[in-house]
Amino acid sequence: MDINKTALVLIDVQKESSFGIEGVNEAVKNAKDLIEKCRSLNIPIIYTRHLNRADQVGLSNGEPLKEDDTPIYYSTNTENIDIIEDIAPHKEDIVLDKYRWSSFYETSLHTVLQGLGVKHVIIGGFVTDGCLMTTVFDGYFRNYQLNLVKDICGATNEGAHMASILIMANWVYDLNIYNSSELIKKLDNKEHHVWSSPCPDSLQFTPENMREVFKKLDK
Repeated sequence: MDINKTALVLIDVQKESSFGIEGVNEAVKNAKDLIEKCRSLNIPIIYTRHLNRADQVGLSNGEPLKEDDTPIYYSTNTENIDIIEDIAPHKEDIVLDKYRWSSFYETSLHTVLQGLGVKHVIIGGFVTDGCLMTTVFDGYFRNYQLNLVKDICGATNEGAHMASILIMANWVYDLNIYNSSELIKKLDNKEHHVWSSPCPDSLQFTPENMREVFKKLDK
């Protein structure tokens, strides 16, 4: 990883994430440490925010609504669309809004990354099995080398979180998977652990062995 061609992309680390996503507090704590390290190295930091217009314009098909016909999630008439305060952007950071899961879909993310000369993307955020995973696949299709930080991610339940990470590990051929502390060591040029797939579909997980296979990512 060439840090001069690297950016940190944080997916939807918004106040909405405090409701129903497992392990948010720990993920935010880990993200804070990684953000500080990236700032110290002048690695650009990009935040995405998922939005659902309160007036229903442009909503995804079947987007859940409240009784007053405003979106249940990420509604633009609430403060839940704001970035979590502990990891709020600085003025030099980039914040991109989106209306679909993938952060590349009809946004300027690809243009911004190209303008910054980015080849390597450090990525994490919420939810693992939705906006994060779709962004990872779309980034891979645009020839970015992705570095997934799995302990700054989260989903509504353990199974969804693990399964989506294992799916990405199986099929994003040049994906590297870190825990935040290990990536910080990497950025400090210290000995570190990283998991990289030896071949496509290498993990062969099932419902019965998912936890054991998931542990392999830390070995």
